[in-house]
Amino acid sequence: MSNVKYLSLPLTKESMRDLQVGDMVRLSGDMLVFRDAGHKRLYQSILDGKQAFDYKGETIYFMGPCPARNGEVLGSAGPTTSCRMDKYTPFMLDNGLSAQIGKGKRSQDCIDAFKRNGAVYFAAIGGAGAIYSKCITKVEVLHFEDLGTEAVRRITVKDFPVVVAIDSKGSDIYSK
Repeated sequence: MSNVKYLSLPLTKESMRDLQVGDMVRLSGDMLVFRDAGHKRLYQSILDGKQAFDYKGETIYFMGPCPARNGEVLGSAGPTTSCRMDKYTPFMLDNGLSAQIGKGKRSQDCIDAFKRNGAVYFAAIGGAGAIYSKCITKVEVLHFEDLGTEAVRRITVKDFPVVVAIDSKGSDIYSK
């Protein structure tokens, strides 16, 4: 498809500036994966003055991975609902996070934070976990291994398909 934009991770402010709501994007490179429990633990470590790891410049994919089967790197890797992370998102964006990937509408506080920080929220397609797993070439657990599927992982992806749902100017696909 000629109207698909191909971007390398980590994303830069410049690469996000030209993205518009509805743009189809294929991402390649490394991103972090975690959900509710990982966010809660990271946030608590920051409040305690002992930040568990640095996420500046990173893209986070909200996903609970399934175990790999038959030579796969990872099993089904579909997105999880993003609004559960809304309480952490403005803080994380204000402190250097570049982008997020998940599914579903975000709060106005999050939309404002994406705009304020020139960041982007990408929507991944719910129910397409098998397709996404084929884009993942490497997985490693980085932090909070005791959280199981909610541990913080780093994945390497190639041509990972997403749609711009909130752009760096604050336009929101869910309000159209």
